[in-house]
Amino acid sequence: MHEAYQVHSLLKLTFQIEAITAYDDNLLVGTRQGHLFMYSLVKNDDKCEVQLMRYNKSFSKKAVQQLEVIPDYHLLVSLTDNLIQLHDINAINFTTVHQIQKSKGATIFAINIQKKTSLTGDTSILVRLAVAVKRKLQLYYLKNNEFFQLMEDINLAEIPKSMVWCEETICVGYRGEYALIELNGQQTDLFPTSSSRSSEPCIVKASDKTFALCRESQTVLVNVLGQTEKTKALRWSDVPLTLAWDEPYALGVLPECIEVQTLEPPGVVQTLPDLSKVRFIITCQQGLLYTASVSQVWCICAVDVARQRKVLLDSKQFQLALKLTEISNENEEDKKEKIHQIQTLLAYDLFANKQFHESMKEFLKLETDPYDVIRLFPDLLPQQTAATDYPEPPKDLTEKELETGLLALIDYLTEMRHRLQSETQANVNARGNLNEKTNFSKSTQQLLQIIDTTLLKCYLQTNDALVAPLLRLNHCHLGETEKILKKMGKHNELIILYQTKGQHRRALELLQEEAGTERTIAYLQHLGADNMGLIIEFSDWVLTASPEEGLKIFTEDLAEVEALPRPRVLDFLLRSHASVVIPYLEHVVHVWEDSNPLFHNALVHQYREKAVSEGPAAAEHTRKKLLEFLKKSPHYTADTVLGHFPTDSLLEERAIILGRLGKHEQSLAIYVRALGDVQKAVEYAQKVYESNTPGCQSVYASLIKLVLNPDSCPLALPGLTLSPKTAQPDLELALELLKEHAFKMDPLEVLAVLPDNVPVTRIHKFLLVALQKAVKERRRVQLLKGLLYAEHLQCQEMRLHLQSQHVLVTEMNVCQVCKKRFGNQR
Repeated sequence: MHEAYQVHSLLKLTFQIEAITAYDDNLLVGTRQGHLFMYSLVKNDDKCEVQLMRYNKSFSKKAVQQLEVIPDYHLLVSLTDNLIQLHDINAINFTTVHQIQKSKGATIFAINIQKKTSLTGDTSILVRLAVAVKRKLQLYYLKNNEFFQLMEDINLAEIPKSMVWCEETICVGYRGEYALIELNGQQTDLFPTSSSRSSEPCIVKASDKTFALCRESQTVLVNVLGQTEKTKALRWSDVPLTLAWDEPYALGVLPECIEVQTLEPPGVVQTLPDLSKVRFIITCQQGLLYTASVSQVWCICAVDVARQRKVLLDSKQFQLALKLTEISNENEEDKKEKIHQIQTLLAYDLFANKQFHESMKEFLKLETDPYDVIRLFPDLLPQQTAATDYPEPPKDLTEKELETGLLALIDYLTEMRHRLQSETQANVNARGNLNEKTNFSKSTQQLLQIIDTTLLKCYLQTNDALVAPLLRLNHCHLGETEKILKKMGKHNELIILYQTKGQHRRALELLQEEAGTERTIAYLQHLGADNMGLIIEFSDWVLTASPEEGLKIFTEDLAEVEALPRPRVLDFLLRSHASVVIPYLEHVVHVWEDSNPLFHNALVHQYREKAVSEGPAAAEHTRKKLLEFLKKSPHYTADTVLGHFPTDSLLEERAIILGRLGKHEQSLAIYVRALGDVQKAVEYAQKVYESNTPGCQSVYASLIKLVLNPDSCPLALPGLTLSPKTAQPDLELALELLKEHAFKMDPLEVLAVLPDNVPVTRIHKFLLVALQKAVKERRRVQLLKGLLYAEHLQCQEMRLHLQSQHVLVTEMNVCQVCKKRFGNQR
């Protein structure tokens, strides 16, 4: 407890006091006899006195029931003889300027004053009045020193005993119950005034949106929506007769004294004795209240904020000291400095009392340097020193307390980390370059390094599952973090640290020792072309241990893998891991569809070498893939690969390559002479004919020539033994081919190779087909010529038609777009 207020006796009257009100330094007192006194408050050092300014003995014929002042309009509202009246407060005798005749029978009233400032800086004041007349609520607004009806009357459940107006809601206290009344007429019952419903209601305005309501010896806060602040309440030593609110204090008039309490932190601050039989208490302004009994008036003045603050800080009541400083009239700069100092003391005090989460919230408000917060915990910073200007942090924390503290620290550091990154990103955005990379300043980087390293230590002691996510996007200090993770045996997390810090060699060495091939493969796949040397170095042992799985380092469907330099990969595999060369080349050619001749030639070479080494019996599958590839791939270099093919084997493959070079006669000679397979020769000829390439029209004639004269195209293939049977001319076969494919041959070329002794009857059909072909071609050309001529005539006719049209434009013509005459245009 401390001294928050000082009480000064102001005056004693011989008349019975029934109402008081005050504004600025003025006090108005109304009596049962109808007298109205107006006093001026004079403060001399620590004394308060009043001087009588005006006195109206005949203010009312009956008792003055209630008084309220509207200072902005210099008006006094009174309730006398159950009638609402409006007076000029500057007039000598408080001249009555307006009466609300409809309010006859009123028992209580409440005033609501709203001030609004427009964008132009103009201030508008809205004054509204609520009057309780029996079981009705009348609503008025002030205009030109008169009250006008605001809306229709609202019916009430009972006659109100107390009433306060906040915003668009009026809180009414009946005998035994409270209720909220909206201006739209909606009424909400709150709770009884006591368990027996026998207590008188007591309401006071706690803020612009909050009412303070008494229920027996307890006062609760209710907002304008009817919601109760369940965690905030005032508990008095007796049932209050009436209340006053002077932020941050609440003053309750008890039967034997006035008790001063605070809501946050809750508790009794001061007891004001020697104030017996007090009936009224009002708040004039911040730190100035008046209270009155039947015949005596006291002034309650707040003790200077500086004095209160010193006492509160000495007793470590930081929250109350902070509230007082916030509402004080001190210089803004000094106030800001003092608030920061008190908040800092509060934060450290909360920490010293092991209220870790509350402490961290205060540190966040203060934006305290994370280094100062971290060093409150043991062993989180190297060579840490305690702060000497603030309370010592608690020592010998239990395991549970330490965990709670670390969890609070994690929340604090996470928020500070987010703020630092957001501020840096905001600066980047302010420069307007959306593609600019976020670059932290050196000081920010150091701070983030401290924060992340500390977060890592906290996670390891509270929830090590969060270590890996932190390390993936971290600013941790490499050496310190490495030391901690090694000590804790966190190899997986250590690998992540090395990866994010670019220490790939150390990560791969650790993977090789601890993790095995699977994780090494995954790591290598994401290194990218910039680390090609490391990929080759560390993929070597993986390919040795597991060739099939290891090949995924170079073939996985990942952007980083696909971007690796393929010639370098191929060279590495050829030198060290020949068993996976073919699968790699097949992936490059067939999956990635790489058209580089290097890989197509290499794949042909690998197929050829494998087929030769396996031998004729085992190479069937390989030869099948080689033949298929030679037929379909357009990207290998035929003359390059041909030079490496053997002359005594893989003859069909040679034939395909020769065909790619346009050497159809040599290809046909291989099929007919070397392989003795005329059917394949015919299929080859058909394929060439359909390709519509140069020489395709002569391929069948070459085949006929080869059948009739096998020596017409000698085969220069050393080591190849030809069958004597294939060296004999075969006229019947030639005539049969001539019969089946007559329309595919040039008649002149065929007749040139046929022997002279062939009867005409044997080639009658061939000649007929040749003639039909020639006639058909002639007709096609004639038809095309006629169509072209008809199109030419149409074009000429259209040209003549268009040239015959004309438009006459004179200076008097008006443009349909701009509506101006052509003659006016320049």
